[in-house]
Amino acid sequence: MEHTPTILAELEDYLQQNGLTLAQFAEHSGVHQRTLNNWILKHRPVAIHQLDRITLAMGLPEGYFYDRYIEHYIIERSPDWRRIEPVLFRCVELDKLEAIKRIVGHIMDNLLYSPKLFDAAETLFAQGRHAAAVILYEGVAEAEKYQHSERLAICQYRIFTTQVGDNQSRNLKVANRFEPFVERLDEIEQLDALKDLANIYRSLQEWDMLYETARKMRAKAEIQYSIKHQQKKRNREEPAKKLSRPMFVYITYADLLCARVCDVQGNYDQALLFTFNYANLDWVVETDEDTQHWVSLFKHWAQANTMVNKLLSGDISVLHDYVEYISASADTTEEDRIVQLLNIMLAANRFHVDVDDVLSRFELDINSFAQLPASADMYTQQVLPHYLVHFGYELAYYYLYKGMYSDGFKHLKSATLKAIILNNETYFINCLGLFEHFKAYAMDKTKLEFSKFIEKVWLNNVKKNGAADRRG
Repeated sequence: MEHTPTILAELEDYLQQNGLTLAQFAEHSGVHQRTLNNWILKHRPVAIHQLDRITLAMGLPEGYFYDRYIEHYIIERSPDWRRIEPVLFRCVELDKLEAIKRIVGHIMDNLLYSPKLFDAAETLFAQGRHAAAVILYEGVAEAEKYQHSERLAICQYRIFTTQVGDNQSRNLKVANRFEPFVERLDEIEQLDALKDLANIYRSLQEWDMLYETARKMRAKAEIQYSIKHQQKKRNREEPAKKLSRPMFVYITYADLLCARVCDVQGNYDQALLFTFNYANLDWVVETDEDTQHWVSLFKHWAQANTMVNKLLSGDISVLHDYVEYISASADTTEEDRIVQLLNIMLAANRFHVDVDDVLSRFELDINSFAQLPASADMYTQQVLPHYLVHFGYELAYYYLYKGMYSDGFKHLKSATLKAIILNNETYFINCLGLFEHFKAYAMDKTKLEFSKFIEKVWLNNVKKNGAADRRG
């Protein structure tokens, strides 16, 4: 095994090769000569910012000595947070994640460092440095896994929010792993955690879990909303924890989610009752601008969803009113438009309605759906991409059954590719089934593309599960 010279050995070789005295190097690097003497003769380690100056003066890349510094002055010595913290943050700045893992793995044998590491993780998380923050959260979570602490729950919450991604099966595992920790969070923070969990279950079409989570969120939000206004009457201070939404939203959003579950299950009468709940917001006490914004949104959604409820239950007479309503909505976002047009396509395919004029009217919107804007919001990040796949499938279904094969296969290819990217097994199978049904009308090029889609999914599964043992 090749021996790696120490930092001091490399420094001494550099001085000798360049004919420099320690005093000359001190002037060149900006590190005091006494500091260098103490390091060389008394083995007192330099601070990380001083090591950076030394590295620069030697003409070496930033962080060149970090691995050796961590080995000799952190791992081989008694941990000292005053030395460790600056090293951690410099490793973050230089994206040295493996070095961070080594430090965390070493110091977390001592639970006394848990609060300090947690605070550092929170700082990094707030700065958007999530990859590094997660390493610290995981270190704290592992060290405190047998503790029934709020700090452990917050670590798990942060890990949950950063690990959620495009892979559906992974998202379900991540949600299941986090769910037991929700009750350990602060009562206020539980509301955002339940909201995020609900949006994951919604994207996964886990309707029973969505309904249960939404009902739990509503019950907790009602209690906190009551406490909040009791405190105001008694002139008590607001809770320190801040929510991402006004508190009443967690009550009304729960009703909206429950209405969605009922719609999916075909229970349209019950869905209407939930919709009426979030349409009537006279009980909301606050009058600030943010509250009024959300009140307006829920009234808008209630009006639209009442029409959608009737439309999907077979009352096609409301289709014209619904189209005019969404056309007249000046503040409609791209996200809203996806859901609105999906509702129209569901009704069109379910009840064999010609909506060519509607599709022509919203052609520009449909063409703009190719790429959703990046967002940290769990709904925009997780739910809408799956609505986009569903919309593409319904659009392809509509065109193919009308004999408009070119348009149909175009949208079917797009929906299939999105389903693969999202690992959405349900719509991948639906898309393949629809393709097989109309395969006779597909051009050879289209058939080849779908063969490649199938092969890609197969290869991904082989990679994920490991190749089978051919020996039997």
